[in-house]
Amino acid sequence: MSAPMPPSGTMTEAGENRALDRDELVFVDEADAPVPVKSAAAWRILVVDDDADVHSTTTFALKNVEMQGRPLEFLHAYSAREARGLLEREPDIAVILLDVVMERPDAGLQLVRQIREELGMIEVRIILRTGQPGYAPEIEAIRGYDINDYRTKSELTRTKLYTAVAAAVRSYQQLRALDASRAGLEQIVEAGASLMALHGVRDVAQGVLRQAAILLGQAPAGVLCVRESGQGRPDVLHVVAAAGEHAQLEGRELSPQRHPALADAVGRTLGTRGGLHAEGWLSLHFPGKAGRDFAACIPFERKVGDIERRLLDVFASVVAVGLDNVELVTHLNLAAFRDQLTGLPNRTRLVELVDALLASPQRGSATLALVDLDHFAETNDALGHHFGDLLLVAVGKRLESRLKSGSDAQLEVARIGGDIFCVLGDAGAVQPAAIQDLFRVPFHIDGQDVQVSATLGLVRLVEHEGSGTDALKDADIALKRAKSQQRAGHFYFSRSMGVEIRERVRMMHALRSGFQRGELFLAYQPQVDLATNRPFGAEALLRWRTEDGRLVGPDRFIPIAEYSGLIVDIGEWVLRQALAELVRLRAAGHRAFTMSVNVSQVQFRHPQFLDMLRRALDDSRAPPEFVELEITESMAMEEPALLVEKLAQIKRTGVSIAIDDFGTGFSSLSHLQRLQVDRLKIDRTFVTEITGSARGSSIAEMVIQLGSNLGLSVIAEGVEDERQAHILRSLGCPLAQGFLFARPLTPEALLAWLGDQALTQAA
Repeated sequence: MSAPMPPSGTMTEAGENRALDRDELVFVDEADAPVPVKSAAAWRILVVDDDADVHSTTTFALKNVEMQGRPLEFLHAYSAREARGLLEREPDIAVILLDVVMERPDAGLQLVRQIREELGMIEVRIILRTGQPGYAPEIEAIRGYDINDYRTKSELTRTKLYTAVAAAVRSYQQLRALDASRAGLEQIVEAGASLMALHGVRDVAQGVLRQAAILLGQAPAGVLCVRESGQGRPDVLHVVAAAGEHAQLEGRELSPQRHPALADAVGRTLGTRGGLHAEGWLSLHFPGKAGRDFAACIPFERKVGDIERRLLDVFASVVAVGLDNVELVTHLNLAAFRDQLTGLPNRTRLVELVDALLASPQRGSATLALVDLDHFAETNDALGHHFGDLLLVAVGKRLESRLKSGSDAQLEVARIGGDIFCVLGDAGAVQPAAIQDLFRVPFHIDGQDVQVSATLGLVRLVEHEGSGTDALKDADIALKRAKSQQRAGHFYFSRSMGVEIRERVRMMHALRSGFQRGELFLAYQPQVDLATNRPFGAEALLRWRTEDGRLVGPDRFIPIAEYSGLIVDIGEWVLRQALAELVRLRAAGHRAFTMSVNVSQVQFRHPQFLDMLRRALDDSRAPPEFVELEITESMAMEEPALLVEKLAQIKRTGVSIAIDDFGTGFSSLSHLQRLQVDRLKIDRTFVTEITGSARGSSIAEMVIQLGSNLGLSVIAEGVEDERQAHILRSLGCPLAQGFLFARPLTPEALLAWLGDQALTQAA
């Protein structure tokens, strides 16, 4: 950010305060500024951070700045260990800007402990900085080692960095100036530690009144207030804590009508943002970082001495940091453990709750349920994100209010991300039917009713082995199984499902590695003319042989390849290998030979499939009229309009199209007529049946007749004996493939087989 550059000179404290109020930085003229040197007149600032950029940006941001009429001198350490050595050697360091996470996650906090306990450095001011916005150091660490400020690096703009350092320098200056009043300072340090040992703003506020009374040598009395928005009416003064004759005001609004003198003193203190001593009241101002200022008003009749006033100023500074830290830690804890939209526990907090339940006797009767809203994405897209947010809030409220009110057992409702909620508690209360019943009544959102259903995945914790995170994974596995079977249903996790998922993941990694190592290969099954037994082509079949020589069936690894998306790369490799083999066969004299290649549904739907096909044809120089792509019947029936256009584009490349496994799906004949396909393949199931019963050949016969009527070629696959071949010939099937003619062959074996067939045909 940029800031106006005032004339050179020493900034007065009043000018400094005015600059801060304007959110500006004030610098001496750079032309006249001396080069920083080690000087007793300079405030010595130690920057401790393992990131060199933080050092340079910090020194640049505060370059040529004066505080309290004195320049700044910077010392640098890039690790906690280096900083420890520097602190042992260098005297009079005023402020330490300290990174929380360095060589170890707790390196910064450990250095603080060494500074305070082992080195005995009490006056130096410590400002913690962290680059992890969701990370909040334990409140015990902040309170135990007199950490003076805590900021995330992202919030430390140039102005806020100046403000934090200036406040720390002033605090350090006051501590040094009041060295003679050691007893009072020790009391302030003890007060700060005592305050940070408390939890919540109310407890800290009560502690402030007690510690102020000790410092002033009198009984606790007075009030500590904060100004809050009155929601549609003027701001009000809220009494956070009270003691003595005003104790009954705690937790209430401070009324100017009932307590005019006290309300006036609090109002003037907050208005002037400074302490006052008049009309029997002593007031202290505690500024907050976000404009949420606090003020304490204490009955006090005698005159405040100079040292006493300065001690009170230091006390106010310590208290302000304490109050700010309590609010900051509270806010960060809420952000870390609560879903900001619904206010429910988030995934992090839920894992803690599950871990605690797994370690308790209640584990035996507990169930964890994931509740996934069906088709929420469509609702969000159609009605807008604001509507979707309101719906999520409404779902969270209904789950929490209805389930908790209807059960004596302790239940927790959480939102763990997106449109997924979680219910955790006794199995008798976490019942799928009871949860799904809550969605039978529409939700009234933004003036309209919307009907929502939910699918559930559940895990019984008594059957679970592992951590809370593992339990969530198991519930997610059950949820996916439920969604794959039926929306608005449910499924309980079982050990066999876990084994199945782990085996799938193991095979996915093995397949990826095997593909990279060249373990995949192609085998070619010849296709013949049934009338002449003459081979006219071959189908390329994908095979996988692992490093140990074991063959993995395509029915096992191809679904894994499709699920993982690896089939896109594998499919391109298969096509290129098959086209290269076609070119080799043609070079060997088999000029009228057709190569048939299967195309996966995932591969076919890929937006770059057509471009990939064109590139493969161009690179291999294979003649497209002798290339056939096989798609399944189920693929042919999905999204008819898009498929018709895509098949037309494929046909324009010159390749032909076959529908594999024909007869196993539910083809629309009118739709089939619109598709530019060339061949139907009779599934091996129907070929096997043609010799099994009197009506066994009926489906095969229908496919053959359909092909004839539509002008499509027909080929039967899985022909294993001569009787099947004879029946197919009698039914008019022109083409076939199967073990009767040849098993899948290696490229070398295929070339030899074709040579043998040519000799046989010639003879």
